[in-house]
Amino acid sequence: MHVQTPVRLSAAEESLVAQLESAGAKDAAERLRVVGLPTRRVETYHYTDLKTLLSAVPPLAAPANEASAPAIDIPGAYRIVIANGVVQSATTAPAGVIIGKAAGSVLTTRDDVIVRLNAALVGESLNVELAGSVDPVIHIDRRMEGEGAHVQSGAKIHVASGASATIIETISGSDAAHIGNAGSYVSVGDGAEVTHILVDLSARQAVNFATVEYRIAAEVKLKSVVINAGAHLARVNIFADFVGEGAHGDFFGLNVVDTDEHRDITLDVTHGVPNTTSAELYKQIARGRGRAVFQGKINVAMDAQKTDAKMMTQGLMLSDEAEILTKPELEIFADDVVCGHGATCGDLDDTHLFYLMSRGISRQEAETILIRAFLAEITDAVEDEYVSEALSGIVERWLKKDA
Repeated sequence: MHVQTPVRLSAAEESLVAQLESAGAKDAAERLRVVGLPTRRVETYHYTDLKTLLSAVPPLAAPANEASAPAIDIPGAYRIVIANGVVQSATTAPAGVIIGKAAGSVLTTRDDVIVRLNAALVGESLNVELAGSVDPVIHIDRRMEGEGAHVQSGAKIHVASGASATIIETISGSDAAHIGNAGSYVSVGDGAEVTHILVDLSARQAVNFATVEYRIAAEVKLKSVVINAGAHLARVNIFADFVGEGAHGDFFGLNVVDTDEHRDITLDVTHGVPNTTSAELYKQIARGRGRAVFQGKINVAMDAQKTDAKMMTQGLMLSDEAEILTKPELEIFADDVVCGHGATCGDLDDTHLFYLMSRGISRQEAETILIRAFLAEITDAVEDEYVSEALSGIVERWLKKDA
């Protein structure tokens, strides 16, 4: 019998092992002790070497009973706060919305270190049941409060068959060196129409990890949007499973990076049944010495005939030192499908710049106009006017950082 030799642990790994053991997660602690954090040798973390990038881990978070004002204000939204992993008391819910709590993590068991840590360390999760169509936007406001801490949180969202809803999750908090790990499980019933948005606005000193799982039933229309604009090190995992025929998913995402920031979106979409469609569009913009990473994989099962799935990723580099790393993949086991992927990367078009400047616009303003146009396809994907404006505001603040 072969016994795997434990790896040499870094200070961050030692801290994580100790935290897992203190939480009673002996198996998870032993697993981390043996394999450590993923390095470039782990394919799904090839561009995000956590063993190198994660240098320290703060103590596990103490409960927080209060939370600051929301990072973005969405008029009329119904706000639910999770502060330092603890679900806060919410105001009276709109009709058709049932709020509760569930013990432990909501994520499916996977061989992924972020998922395993969330599963081991989450004490309680938010449970949101949408029994019918909901008019106000549901805003799940995840907060990392106080001094730097290791914060784990979970939210399970179920949208009933035939319902419609817009749900936005934001991750933010105090200006401290937090580590966050947010898990979301979104189950969409037959014929439902759902827009789900995840926005990282955590502090510049923070590290943030997030995992979103989608279970997509028959005839569903799902729109998923992810925006990474916060922590200096961020990684979002998206797992989407099509389990009912006739469903369609639109997947959008945006990484914006500056200085020495590192932000990663990794997508894994599985078409497991016939007659489903998806479209994936992810954009990245990098300046300074920032590094933006997108990894996307579309899996088509043997029985998933008539699948139509198209993935596109586009990058815009604004400095010579910036890096944009992209890896799109297809794994197809069916023979009657229409699938494809594409990737582009470059800097601002000199012809477009010249055209704008020839009409009296300064170079800086011309560049801003072109960048804004490049990013608009992501922010405009959301139909709700107030949410779309809030997302555009995030882009505008990022643009002004360089003004």
